[in-house]
Amino acid sequence: MAPGNQTKFTEFILLGFSETPEQQGAIFGLFLGMYLVTVFGNILIILAFGSDSHLHTPMYFFLSNLSFVDLCMVSTTVPKMLVGILTQNKAISYAGCLAQMYFFIVFAGLDNFLLTAMAYDRFVAICHPLHYTSIMSPELCCLLVLLSWILSLLDALLHSLMVTRLSFFSRMVPGNQTQFTGFILLGFSETPEEQGPLFGLFLGMYLVTVLGNLFIMLAIGSDSHLHTPMYFFLSNLSFVDLCVVSTTVPKMLVNILTQNKAIPYADCFAQMYFFIIFASLDNFLLTVMAYDRFVAICHPLHYAAIMSPRLCVLLVLLSWILSLLDSLLHCLMVTRLSFCAHKIQHFFCDLDQVMKLSCAGTFINYVLVYLAIGLLGIIPLTGILFSYSQICSSILKVPSSGGKYKAFSTCGSHLSVVSLFYGTGLGVYLSSSTTHSSWKSTIASVMYAVVTPMLNPFIYSLRNKDIKNALRRLISKIISSRS
Repeated sequence: MAPGNQTKFTEFILLGFSETPEQQGAIFGLFLGMYLVTVFGNILIILAFGSDSHLHTPMYFFLSNLSFVDLCMVSTTVPKMLVGILTQNKAISYAGCLAQMYFFIVFAGLDNFLLTAMAYDRFVAICHPLHYTSIMSPELCCLLVLLSWILSLLDALLHSLMVTRLSFFSRMVPGNQTQFTGFILLGFSETPEEQGPLFGLFLGMYLVTVLGNLFIMLAIGSDSHLHTPMYFFLSNLSFVDLCVVSTTVPKMLVNILTQNKAIPYADCFAQMYFFIIFASLDNFLLTVMAYDRFVAICHPLHYAAIMSPRLCVLLVLLSWILSLLDSLLHCLMVTRLSFCAHKIQHFFCDLDQVMKLSCAGTFINYVLVYLAIGLLGIIPLTGILFSYSQICSSILKVPSSGGKYKAFSTCGSHLSVVSLFYGTGLGVYLSSSTTHSSWKSTIASVMYAVVTPMLNPFIYSLRNKDIKNALRRLISKIISSRS
């Protein structure tokens, strides 16, 4: 129990500039005018750059992005203030305040990065005019903007997560209230005799997963023959698989060793956030890899032109941005919940298990979950199925059996990984929706979150001659360097 008479704030009060009624009209008119000028001014600039081909240059590309960010920045703060003045209600919910803070930090950071990119653009234009076109290529401009987004999103996330670990109390309201500062991860078993075998099993799987994916990344990075789109995506998939298990398993191993299954509120949210990111990235990368195989088999003559380095990098960065935003949205919606219990029937902070502890309504949260599954799960899966339907159709048209085998072998490994990923993911969904047994749901999640990342390197290395040859050369280099 929290000491003393405490009650937790569920909202904040934005005092604004003045509480004098006579000044509210003047303040409303002033800020409404500035907001409209800002919105229309930046929209006109964006439309002008988009409609005039003469302005399709790096300088104006950055300027149009800056205008969009400025428009978003004022839209993050001013409309709420105007509504507060009109309604005479200056309250803002905890989740609303956190969301406003997050997006303001994002857009403020973007302003900073974009102004830096624009300064670099002017430096190249004036100091290296002859090389301006080659240096400030469309690829570099897109990369600079996307990198600015990623850094700004991560910076804002870090600050917001640190704020979620703070507690805000008032001693003005009587009554005692139990205040949870963290959760308890119950894991698989509380029996002392089973802790040793569980620790050994998951430590072994974790080490195999880490070493297997590291070897795949090193083999691809060290062999110039593997510097192709297919292996570029595979190295990214290996990195994501490594991150998936590193988000959940180490904490579980520490809990078993220390016999302390507590996890702080902020740490639980961080674990949940990063797990959603990497699970989403797995989904997007498998979709991108299916598209890569579709182009390679169905349009082999145009493969190099379509799957350019620029497109490959943009697809990976777009996957990161969508995953970051998807995870952020889920976690921000969870912050609006209050929890009546703190024991999680799982070995990590799974979104569904955390929401089950809420004593508030979770209808909106589940609507968002199903919407995300529909948009970010079913649509990519449909794309994968369509790609493979076209691939199978093209393979059947190949006259020789040897040609058919060669064509199918290039996508056999990916098809196996897709089946494993979606098969285990569907198993988790079905187990949680058809059974009330938390233990069965936890076992199904192990297949999805631990076993699948562990098996992926073996699937690709055992079925791919190029990977096996690259691994042999890598191991030979390591042995020769030590001898």
